[in-house]
Amino acid sequence: GRRLPVPLFPGFDTLATLSHIMSTGFDYSWFILTKKIIQKEFALSGSEQNPDLTGKSWRQVLGRATSGIPGPVKAFMEKGEDFIVEANLSKLVAQMNGLAGEPLLDVAQVEREIRARDMQLDNPFSKDAQITALRGARAYLGDRLIRTAKPHKMLDPANGPLIAVRLNILTRKTLGGLQTDLDSHVLDAAGEPVPGLYAAGEVAGFGGGGVHGYAALEGTFLGGCIFSGRSAGRAATKAVG
Repeated sequence: GRRLPVPLFPGFDTLATLSHIMSTGFDYSWFILTKKIIQKEFALSGSEQNPDLTGKSWRQVLGRATSGIPGPVKAFMEKGEDFIVEANLSKLVAQMNGLAGEPLLDVAQVEREIRARDMQLDNPFSKDAQITALRGARAYLGDRLIRTAKPHKMLDPANGPLIAVRLNILTRKTLGGLQTDLDSHVLDAAGEPVPGLYAAGEVAGFGGGGVHGYAALEGTFLGGCIFSGRSAGRAATKAVG
């Protein structure tokens, strides 16, 4: 029932966050938020969950600022087995323990953590790292209108209901799988090039774990993909004369 240590917040150091969670002996964490937060800040990955972006609709994108909870997010909130919605914190924590199958969370401890966070909102010079980051993000107009909720106290009923989401850890992508040489030839089990077979991008490990190392930043993936694709193209061109 404690907040993750700094800077292990959503959008920061994901790798360190995963390591910390796994060190607790559990393969999930809880995300507690409010209705105001979920309608602006809860994002779903996948093209099918973001029809406004995949449909290239500026009207729908701008609608995120005024239309309330996005449809796909609302569907998860109402029907997702890992989503709990309650107006009362005690009932919320009770359902969280029920979903976990054992009374791991103490409602008094959870309340102390949330109230301590809420009290920091009264200080415009708060050193709470998460609130400072939120205020910093809202300095940009686009984030203030579409991606971030106005800072508010979570235990104020006017901002509710409260929502708890169990976040399970899973493997989403491997960022590799095929071993290649510097010309992007795919290598067989003996380490020899397979004639006519090349690999580029994430399948060859250059999406993240290759040239950028273990703790690669997702925004840097494109460079490695272009590099390996260029190497594959040059090698293939040379092979066919």
